[in-house]
Amino acid sequence: MSRRSGILEFAVLGLLRESPMHGYELRKRLNTSLGVFRAFSYGTLYPCLKTLVASGWLIEEPGSTPEDALAAPLAGRRAKIVYRLTAEGKEHFEELLSQTGPDAYEDEHFAARFAFFGRTPQDVRMRVLEGRRSRLEERLEKMSASLARTRERLDDYTLELQRHGMESVEREVRWLNELIESERAGRDLRGPASGEPGSRDTTSGAPGGLPRPGNSSRPDTPDDTAT
Repeated sequence: MSRRSGILEFAVLGLLRESPMHGYELRKRLNTSLGVFRAFSYGTLYPCLKTLVASGWLIEEPGSTPEDALAAPLAGRRAKIVYRLTAEGKEHFEELLSQTGPDAYEDEHFAARFAFFGRTPQDVRMRVLEGRRSRLEERLEKMSASLARTRERLDDYTLELQRHGMESVEREVRWLNELIESERAGRDLRGPASGEPGSRDTTSGAPGGLPRPGNSSRPDTPDDTAT
């Protein structure tokens, strides 16, 4: 399995952990909630779904809404397919959430992992955050050394671009430091629940105000008959 396909499977399982979805809705959620998948097609999504179905982690069901039931015979097409996580799929997703290997610190995988921090145990969150910070600090050190060696040979625009890249990494390191400090202090980044000052919700939402994987309104879905 490629790293990219592994990230996509993780994200698909995570979103379907919240609720069953049509392929169209799932693609839209991946695009809007997880920006790392902003540019990918059904040609990428459906092979992933088929793999997850074949692995026993998802099942396919006909659409259950009245619109789904009426649209298919009127248009001469099959009803939309809804994808639902199986018990084995839920267990597999929980196993993936517990992993803290080097892949969890890489740019694309970290973004996907962070989006599901609301379902991730606190000790795992800490290991992922600290691993990401360490990876970026190593990157900063290499960037700084490279800039020192090549500064005199670079034109002003290339030099400015490299400085911009370093500043972006430095900003993320500062952000990670704040997150790690909050985790260690036991502070909830989501803030207290409405009407419950100081209350802490450890099961829903993602830190930092990220979209909650299962809390967006259901969009209008066009015919979706791919499987």
